[in-house]
Amino acid sequence: MLNNKAVILGCNYYIGLSTIRCLGVHGIHTVAVDYSENDRYGSESKYCSERVIAPYYKEDPKGFVQFLLEYAKVQNEPPVLIPCHDSYVEIIDEYLDEFRKYYLIPQTEKGLYTKVMNKETLQALAVEKGVAVPETVRVTEENYLDKVDEIIKYPCIVKPTDSPTFVATFRRKLFKVFNREELVAAVEKAENAGLEVIIQRIIPGFDDHMYTFDAYLNQEAKVTHWLTCQKHRQYPINFGASVYTEQKYMPELYDIGAKFLEEIGYKGFAEIEFKKDAETGKFYLIEINARITNLNNLLYKVGINFPYITYRELTGSPLEPQAIKEDKHRVFWYAYEDLLAIRDYIRTGQLSRKEVLQSLMKKKAYAIWDWKDPKPGITYFKKIAGKALKKK
Repeated sequence: MLNNKAVILGCNYYIGLSTIRCLGVHGIHTVAVDYSENDRYGSESKYCSERVIAPYYKEDPKGFVQFLLEYAKVQNEPPVLIPCHDSYVEIIDEYLDEFRKYYLIPQTEKGLYTKVMNKETLQALAVEKGVAVPETVRVTEENYLDKVDEIIKYPCIVKPTDSPTFVATFRRKLFKVFNREELVAAVEKAENAGLEVIIQRIIPGFDDHMYTFDAYLNQEAKVTHWLTCQKHRQYPINFGASVYTEQKYMPELYDIGAKFLEEIGYKGFAEIEFKKDAETGKFYLIEINARITNLNNLLYKVGINFPYITYRELTGSPLEPQAIKEDKHRVFWYAYEDLLAIRDYIRTGQLSRKEVLQSLMKKKAYAIWDWKDPKPGITYFKKIAGKALKKK
């Protein structure tokens, strides 16, 4: 009997929606937690059992935590807690000891999720474990501008150590700068917003040189389930989120990624993003997502259901280990943002119309649409159509 509820944080985006579906198809009671009734199309799924509105975690973090704790206290069995946004991961990590009294959560080491999400501490961990990361200069270093000239070169990127706050502030993942003047301006902009940044070399290669290693590590911090993917397009282009990504078997990513995650004692789901240097073929660790990701529906469609794997292990009936070691020729597709990306790739001459059309022939795992569960897609389409009409 599946008596434990699954409490899913953040269902106003398709990651929460895919998580609800991945659990709901197995008859698990899913609880969609959001902070507003607006845009929570994920909870429109027929697989959503319960809809809950909690205090807004940014405005009232303690109220949010208390709300979740009080919810869990009155359940017959401890719920499984699954965050679908970085900000939820951070707050769970901060209050991990309190949450673990009433919820089932994979991670047992407080602070580890935050450490791998923070670009600066992640880089230190990677260097310690012998994993390649892009050359980096910190703005706190003496003569950092000269070091950028000597080590990094231009163009380069200015990245936040705290991505969720940076994205919320600037609506982008980083700043790309082409000279010293632009670098100084970007650093000042971040400092004025109270955000720490680092400066990194851009690893050469088009967006299809970006890869992911997606894995689940059990309570012994051992990889039990994994597969790899290759990005084709991102939005915003070059430094954005996946909008068109293909499952692709890359065993060398397992060799790097599994070893690293196991050595740092990671537990639960993780997605490591790598970039392959177009000139040397070397893989560089770019970042880690410590929660269910954009690609979740693709991972599910090709045979690995990470939310369900998480649920089964934490409720005492783990699934058999599994890896996808062949190419399934299926792609994740977030159509709305991919169309925007395609426009920009063509405008900048990075892709031709012919290349785009050829790529679209592959079998899809849609970000939102599902013929068996159409209501979330219809709700989302109405939202986008409404925005378009307002602009006219």
